[in-house]
Amino acid sequence: MRCPFCQDAENKVIDSRESHEGSVIRRRRECLACKRRFTTYERVEELHPLIVKKDGRREVFDREKIVSGLKKACEKRPVSADQLEETVVAIERQLQGMGEKEVPSSVIGEEVMRRLRQLDEVAYVRFASVYRSFRDIAEFMDELKPLLESEERERKAKAPPETGG
Repeated sequence: MRCPFCQDAENKVIDSRESHEGSVIRRRRECLACKRRFTTYERVEELHPLIVKKDGRREVFDREKIVSGLKKACEKRPVSADQLEETVVAIERQLQGMGEKEVPSSVIGEEVMRRLRQLDEVAYVRFASVYRSFRDIAEFMDELKPLLESEERERKAKAPPETGG
């Protein structure tokens, strides 16, 4: 493992712990050359299904595409790196649990949106606006209506009861 700062190959593990329900080992390391610390994640290499794109092309599953999309959607939002990692791990697990050799990309996109909606509504709207490729503002508003209605119901449920006067 090379240091991401100085590229030296000599480092020591300072701390190891399981994360993501034991499927990943998180290691804190210290470079012996520059003394800077960095984190690595170790996971079992698993076989993923081929992803069938909208145009029929097939691609090897690439977790970094999901990470990248999540990072863009969550930019400047109160979503931690650990929450993003947990989301990606959960999506990977779900894919593997399906046991399919090929999975439509739409299945992954919908799952990312479902999880983002629970994580952060603004990030969800950002991702949806790119993923759904809205043609106009009306389509965008159709996507927002359920969110706004849900928020309104929550606000009414939390409001103190009105007293007659």
